[in-house]
Amino acid sequence: MKYKISVERDTLRFCAAHFSTFQGQAEPLHGHNYDLLVEVQGHLTEDAWVIDFGEVKSIGEALCEQLDHRFLLPADNPALKISDLDDAWQIAFADRRYVIPKSDVCVLPLDNSTAERLAEWFCHRLAEALADRGNITSISVGVEEAPGQAGWCTLSLGNR
Repeated sequence: MKYKISVERDTLRFCAAHFSTFQGQAEPLHGHNYDLLVEVQGHLTEDAWVIDFGEVKSIGEALCEQLDHRFLLPADNPALKISDLDDAWQIAFADRRYVIPKSDVCVLPLDNSTAERLAEWFCHRLAEALADRGNITSISVGVEEAPGQAGWCTLSLGNR
């Protein structure tokens, strides 16, 4: 048998600005009111549950707070020229230039700020936070940019 719990929306929200690059182009700078959807799959504990909903929500809320009201900067994006100006980041794409104070930026170890890559970022952070839970077999995260429009990532946690 397989078991899973899910938590979503309500307090699992963040607002952020970004632009994604694709096929030699870049979107205009814009923002989203993102919603997070999290599923944790695993074996039941002796108490007959996968994990407490509150624990997953608490971890998700803390992660959302890191991104909330920030510009999401994918530090590993090969299409962007990123310069550290001490108190600000300069981001360049073709003839566009942005200078954003560091306090307004969340630098992410991603190649793009797509919903799919953000979902992957959340998956890995959740897996780190739940590493001591031997019963969890996978974590799936959806990052919803708009109602009905989400990018998903599922991280298998091996043969637990």
